[in-house]
Amino acid sequence: MRDELLTEIVNSWVVAADGQLEDIRAAAADATRGSVIETYRGKSGAPFGMITAMAAILSGTERARVGLWREFGYVFGILWQLFNDQEDIFSGRDEDLRNGTVTYLLACALEDAATGSRRHLLDLCAAGRRSAHARAELARLLRAPGLLARYRADIDGYRAEAHRILGVLGGDEAHLPVLRQLVDHAARMPLPSDPGVEPGPAPTPGLDLGVA
Repeated sequence: MRDELLTEIVNSWVVAADGQLEDIRAAAADATRGSVIETYRGKSGAPFGMITAMAAILSGTERARVGLWREFGYVFGILWQLFNDQEDIFSGRDEDLRNGTVTYLLACALEDAATGSRRHLLDLCAAGRRSAHARAELARLLRAPGLLARYRADIDGYRAEAHRILGVLGGDEAHLPVLRQLVDHAARMPLPSDPGVEPGPAPTPGLDLGVA
């Protein structure tokens, strides 16, 4: 059992570190929904997958169930990262916008944007590292109602997958409700939409992208 637990730790460390490095070097212009989720699956999913797999190993369950518990952890980690991304904007910290981090919400906006709007979003991403004005404008555009509706649908998909895995795993009904509540908690949408943002925003003439 000790060897199995050590294997989970080492594998998780490698996958999570790779995900963190990919998160640092990712470029907004190349980002897609799929590429960001793959990064999240590593940097956030791997640690949760390690935890759930190690708990399953310690319980003495069969290998197939260990794999399912690991996968549940991976999906839960993605959900938690999606929640964390929203909380960063909602709280006003805007650390992701300041650091140029490519979040899933940003990838959704870029994939759905028309050519002119996409260029504007990329300009704001670049300027956001030094400009509070650019960060505020980008955060506003990321709260477009249509964009958040599609984002909500994607979150619901990962939520449903987590619940599906829990349903397959079954187990003691005294404890499963707690896990289901954790999934629902991570799948919340704290980020409010901005009704004033039109779908597919056009570039704003004369936008000041200077240092602020």
